[in-house]
Amino acid sequence: MAVAETKAIASSRRWESGVVLRDCLLAALVAAVLFVPILGVRTEWIGGANITLRYRWPAVIIACAVVFVGRLLLHLLIWNRSTAIAPVFAPLSRPLANLELGKYLGPVVLLCALVLPFLPFSDRYVMDVSILIATYVMLGWGLQVVVGLAGLLDLGYVAFYAVGAYSYALLAYYFGFSFWICLPLAGILAACWGLILGFPVLRLRGDYLAIVTLAFGEIIRLVLLNWHEFTGGPNGISNVPRPTFFGIPFTRTEEGFAATFGLEYSNLHRLIFLYYLAIALALVTFYVTNRLRGLPIGRAWEALREDEVACRSLGLNTTNTKLTAFAIGAMFGGFAGSFFATKQGFISPESFNFLESATILAIVVLGGMSSQLGVVLAAVVMVGGLEALRQLYFLKLVFGQDFDPSQLRMLLFGTAMVLVMLWRPRGLVSTREATVFLKEKKKVSADLVGQGHG
Repeated sequence: MAVAETKAIASSRRWESGVVLRDCLLAALVAAVLFVPILGVRTEWIGGANITLRYRWPAVIIACAVVFVGRLLLHLLIWNRSTAIAPVFAPLSRPLANLELGKYLGPVVLLCALVLPFLPFSDRYVMDVSILIATYVMLGWGLQVVVGLAGLLDLGYVAFYAVGAYSYALLAYYFGFSFWICLPLAGILAACWGLILGFPVLRLRGDYLAIVTLAFGEIIRLVLLNWHEFTGGPNGISNVPRPTFFGIPFTRTEEGFAATFGLEYSNLHRLIFLYYLAIALALVTFYVTNRLRGLPIGRAWEALREDEVACRSLGLNTTNTKLTAFAIGAMFGGFAGSFFATKQGFISPESFNFLESATILAIVVLGGMSSQLGVVLAAVVMVGGLEALRQLYFLKLVFGQDFDPSQLRMLLFGTAMVLVMLWRPRGLVSTREATVFLKEKKKVSADLVGQGHG
């Protein structure tokens, strides 16, 4: 009997392995059919009206191999955890962070951020990317109020980002206000637009709410694009005033920052100041949102996310709860937009398209809908990792010298979303501290945190 059972088990495993291998080969074949016209054939202009075709079969082979290996890993790690190889990768499926990890990793990340400008490799490019990451962290923490805490799916968050940027640019252009005066005004104006969006969507949930917020973001962008007399239309607004260090500009003059403090002039001085300003604004966002979560309004947001019907049954005013979530989230988006305008010195409607909303929402979802640390990690991966593609010059040896590695940005963006949704459907950091606890803090499992229905 034992021999017969052993043979049966071995036969079953061979049959299962054959099914898996056949499925992976079929996926690679489908990928080949799709990638041949996309990657394998390329038209090139050779002068005049002559066009020739260039075939890139190595690129197709590599793409099919990636699909085959990815499909195989899905079978081994996710779809069939009983295989012998699955326990080897079991640690990969554990939560990325818990209370203890967040307790020590948070201060380490903050310390690294504070000393980054003084490291030997911190040049202009590194500082620009770091400022961009800090901006997206601030946007992610602001959107987390709406999506992560209140459970309201917002696909038009970039509209408040645009309102903050244009508020600062127009107030500085027409009235000569400084950045420090425009910063709170931009947040207030963005919060007002959050209330304007909140009132019409009080009765909407889920997909309907997502569609309306998406339409709101597009309406704002089209208004900015077509109101040429006020916003500059597609030409945007240039020469946006830059912030000063307590009234000291970052110029070469005798009144400039370098001359005032006896330093040699460098363009990095302004970037370092903007970097620390972005870090300060992000920390303010973190502190306020973290404190709000422990207040009654924060617990009302979480109750709304878990079950709106139960929230109403408890006597909570869901109207005020939703409006405060939209307004506070929009306010932080306005702060980030104001900072973006002063950092770039130029804004246009093309800077606030739907892709920006998708990126911010992806940062919140991938990081963990209720995790502050997860937003930071996701922003570093999504923004810093995709910017690092520009440095992968060795890919030109495979795809040709005319290939731009940054063209893979959206492909990797979608791939990362699919993999994380399969591997970590609750985000990279799915556990968090309980808002209210008795005697001792305990981490809240991902299964106990509702995603909300909007």
